[in-house]
Amino acid sequence: MTSTIDTAPVCLWGPEHAADPQRSYELLRAQGPVGLAEAAPGFVVYLVTDYRAALDLLGDTETWSKDTRPWQSRVPENSSISQPAQWRPNVTFADGDHHAYLRKVITDCFALLDPHEVRTMTFRHADTLLSGFADAGHVDLVGQYARQLPLMVFNSLFGMDDVYGPQLVEMLAAMVSSDPERIGQGAQAFGMYLNTLYELKAGRRGHDLTSWFIDHPNGLSREEATNQILLTLGAGNEPTANLIANTCVRMLSDDRYFGTLTTGSLPVQHAIDDALWNDSPVANYSFHTARRDTVLHGVRIPAGSPVMVSYAAANTCPHAGVSADGYRSGNKAHLAFAAGPHACPARDLALLIATAAIERLATYLPDISLAVPVEELTYSEGTIHRTLTALPARFTPLTPDADGATPWSRSAQDSGNGATPTAPTQLSTTP
Repeated sequence: MTSTIDTAPVCLWGPEHAADPQRSYELLRAQGPVGLAEAAPGFVVYLVTDYRAALDLLGDTETWSKDTRPWQSRVPENSSISQPAQWRPNVTFADGDHHAYLRKVITDCFALLDPHEVRTMTFRHADTLLSGFADAGHVDLVGQYARQLPLMVFNSLFGMDDVYGPQLVEMLAAMVSSDPERIGQGAQAFGMYLNTLYELKAGRRGHDLTSWFIDHPNGLSREEATNQILLTLGAGNEPTANLIANTCVRMLSDDRYFGTLTTGSLPVQHAIDDALWNDSPVANYSFHTARRDTVLHGVRIPAGSPVMVSYAAANTCPHAGVSADGYRSGNKAHLAFAAGPHACPARDLALLIATAAIERLATYLPDISLAVPVEELTYSEGTIHRTLTALPARFTPLTPDADGATPWSRSAQDSGNGATPTAPTQLSTTP
């Protein structure tokens, strides 16, 4: 039995959705396994909310294309989805053999990363950030920690000197601001960053992702290589930052985790699994286009229609095969990193960075706690990401001359980063 959807679309943007996204997903589930959602003002998509329907779509490359160009012009230019939905020559928007060709470069190069080196690198950058606020006794764990740390790590992984890390943070922050002038400045600076990075590595290889991209047997062109770097930095940063922040909320507010920050990696991993299932860092994404008129789990979808997958709704779907008590630690069947041929290739890297970030925070600030009731925390109003606007916390201040290990003493012991030495260059224009 098939049907068409004739109800009003459910809004996935704005303050009401940000405050209670599960209400939006319940309204969508009432339409069926696939519902109509307003992903941006005036832009309606088919949104998959059912877990099994999501798996079927994500695994079916014959019916569904990742090319967004058939409907891209209908997306409002200043909306939160305009950039994520914009077609680019990278693996996210590629189909078939071209997708396999690009994805192999990414997966092969990521496989060359040493987990121990990545973990040590994350600790080092975490120490830099911690040393900036550990003596204050208070911090916004979003703005001062979670949002900055992944970019600093990625900057090193791609082979740039540490001096560029804070600049990269500034660039991307400017590009997602609401100020058109800042957006333009940030985009210009980011373009300069990518050009500088490629030129440096094309002239002198190193032990880094950029060099491996350039030297991969698939022979990426300069445009292809820089677009894969852009994708990793853009698509990898915010989900990892959100995962760190969303996990910290659980560690600091949930009775199952509260007070266990210093008991080792197991509680951290439990909290990460909980966040991935119940507060997916990427809530709604996986843009697809119907290649032809089709039916997905009983719902008719016309050819050329835009379709998205709600990871957040699918993960909390009653049919997701989860125990009644909601305990999911160790269960990796969530869709927080998508599934099928287009599943996120950086899943393991993101989990490694997030785990190391939280463990390092707990090492130095074991008595850290929320500075406001958890009910007062707010989230951004965008469609795609589940992003905390701030995460205020307090703790007993440290001082650089405190006995024992501190962020300052650790950073002094491990100041090298293994990147190709370069002269510091100011790339940004103070966005």
